[in-house]
Amino acid sequence: MADDSLFLIDIDKILREKAPQKSKYIPRFVVSYLKRIVHQDELNGFLRDAQDKVGVDFLKASLDFLDAKLVVKGEENLPAQGLCTFVSNHPLGGQDGLALGYVLGTRYDGKIKYLVNDLLMNLHGLAPLCIPINKTGRQAKDFPRMVEAGFASDNQLLMFPAGLCSRRRHGVIRDLEWKKAFIVKSVQHQRDVVPIHFDGRNSNFFYNLANLCKALGIKFNIAMLYLADEMLKNRHKTFTITIGKPIPWQTFDKSKTPLQWAQYVKDIVYNLN
Repeated sequence: MADDSLFLIDIDKILREKAPQKSKYIPRFVVSYLKRIVHQDELNGFLRDAQDKVGVDFLKASLDFLDAKLVVKGEENLPAQGLCTFVSNHPLGGQDGLALGYVLGTRYDGKIKYLVNDLLMNLHGLAPLCIPINKTGRQAKDFPRMVEAGFASDNQLLMFPAGLCSRRRHGVIRDLEWKKAFIVKSVQHQRDVVPIHFDGRNSNFFYNLANLCKALGIKFNIAMLYLADEMLKNRHKTFTITIGKPIPWQTFDKSKTPLQWAQYVKDIVYNLN
């Protein structure tokens, strides 16, 4: 199979698509640095090797590539029937998404969908499992429709309600505020919510960079560019996944706002640790 038939990581192409007016002015040394920090060549080598893997098989191949070992606690809490919204903290931005998708996808015969950054749609092995999120640009108007379709589907849904991976504040590594969408939509579609805690952390460099950008008022998520580097730093590790008891959708009544209920579930997730 020729390389151009593969969905490979292509920094030049991404820059052209994401910043069509400005990409040609970006210095070549910056582009080269970006390719190095996202490990373009190494990851593309993996993607070529795994080109025939799709869905859960692709997730398994990814975890093997990263030599990630999983310890799953509370597996008996996974519902045997019915559609749920699985929500987790997001400490890593790499192995956590792959591992949770693999565990749930294996349990539910591949009937699992993520809500993910639309950049991940470039990975054809992952694309069938994804509902792309891009709240800016061309997809902005389609965002509510795609989320609605996901909740209305017969797939289990996996969400990271923080949107971003965890940050370090006052010495504590924890998600930022959880968004309320999973509460609103789970109630609307009568899906119980299953809390999951994923145990892991990124490097001090990552957290320091994220905090520096925040202090400087830089709105672009520069730290996101380093997630591939963080993923490879976290190779050869064992991660513990703890699954909590399902929370009936009827729990989320008018006694709290949806945002307050989201924080309530977030607290449950962290208490699983």
